[in-house]
Amino acid sequence: MGQKINPLGFRLGTNQSHHSVWFAKPKDFSRNLKEDEKIRNCIQNYIQKNKQVASIFEGISHIEIQKQINSIQVIIYIGFPNLLREGRRRRIKDLQSNVQKDFHSVNQRIYIAIKKIEKPYGKPTILAEYIALQLKNRVSFRKAMKKAIELTEQTDTKGIQVQIAGRIDGKEIARVEWIREGRVPLQTICAKMDHCSHTIRTIYGALGIKIWIFVNQEKG
Repeated sequence: MGQKINPLGFRLGTNQSHHSVWFAKPKDFSRNLKEDEKIRNCIQNYIQKNKQVASIFEGISHIEIQKQINSIQVIIYIGFPNLLREGRRRRIKDLQSNVQKDFHSVNQRIYIAIKKIEKPYGKPTILAEYIALQLKNRVSFRKAMKKAIELTEQTDTKGIQVQIAGRIDGKEIARVEWIREGRVPLQTICAKMDHCSHTIRTIYGALGIKIWIFVNQEKG
């Protein structure tokens, strides 16, 4: 059960919360869900195009969306705000105008805020992007996974598991490789887990990266 259910959805209501906060009628639910996906994709594409150095990754942990009647508040949790360091206010306004243009809504105004993550390598999304960048640069997958685990040692995480699946190193037969450090209790609901899945396109095909991070455990 621990590997067949998303660890985040498995713990909703206990120690996990939604990244989208809004209420809608059943007939409007799918439309609001597509709007959230469009907003997140637009933000990620903008940061990808406007980052200063092409060899670095975005470092976005997650994007929270809070919808009200006439406004939408978007909070970007980012590990490396220096991506938008030069002319930060101008870039945020430009990002807001681009999202507003793609959103095609006159009644709802979009406001964007950026929050810095103190320990970015404790977030699985940022670690997955780091591993994907290493694999694109032809670094050995074992070395990339071990380096990612070394980066998490700087944080307060209690355990981490990294898994890569696909035609690793261009082999003819796809396989799954994984490495674990510390405890990763997937079936314990009171254990706060952080999880992400990331896809990387290579010349040999698609590789899937999954990361589980054991943050802490609540006393019940």
